[in-house]
Amino acid sequence: MSRTIRVFASNSIRAVLGELVPQFERASGDKVNVSYDPAKIMLARIARGETADVALLGSSAIDELVKQGKIAAGSKHVLARCAVGVAVLKGAAKPDIGSVESLKRVLLAAKSVAYTQEGASGMHFSGLIEKWGIAAQIQAKAVRQPGGLIGELVAAGKAEVAIQQIPELLTVPGIELVGPLPAEIQLTSVSAIGVFSDTKEADAANAFVEFLCTPAAALVMQTKGLEPMIRPE
Repeated sequence: MSRTIRVFASNSIRAVLGELVPQFERASGDKVNVSYDPAKIMLARIARGETADVALLGSSAIDELVKQGKIAAGSKHVLARCAVGVAVLKGAAKPDIGSVESLKRVLLAAKSVAYTQEGASGMHFSGLIEKWGIAAQIQAKAVRQPGGLIGELVAAGKAEVAIQQIPELLTVPGIELVGPLPAEIQLTSVSAIGVFSDTKEADAANAFVEFLCTPAAALVMQTKGLEPMIRPE
């Protein structure tokens, strides 16, 4: 009999799950329902009493859920890491973001800049522009939303430049990745997976976790802009 596995996941893994979930469903006969949100919002949802079978979030968020007893101790597996990047409309000239100073010039010259309010990349970017003393100029032309795929705002013509984790930018058709943030201001996020302590589908949930920890799954992660912790095939 087919079982349904409920998954809470961050947007950085959306493209990976978009490819791997159908593969798992065909191989197992089970169904996977995924709900996406930034880790901060997901943790708030869980704190309000929402639950699932599997969580695929930032490593620190999984650690916090283990401490709370929400995620089963020993079920955590680190999957991959990713960096923050910059994207523009497909076909547009790619600006020079190779140094901090050149990135600042690009941001100040842009007509509009898109980034998230609650996502890790958006919060990191907000801290950077505050530190640089250009927060007022950037915020005056910012296009923001709590989470989701911020590159969609560029694809829709609502923003000129998007700042987000690279796997999320690569998910959006109609935009192009310019490159990662300069190394000295880069934010690297680590994704991990764990099984909820109160899951009613422990066998299916663990099978899904094992599937995502295979070299074949790692290869998909690599093609989607993540650096897998498991050696790809």
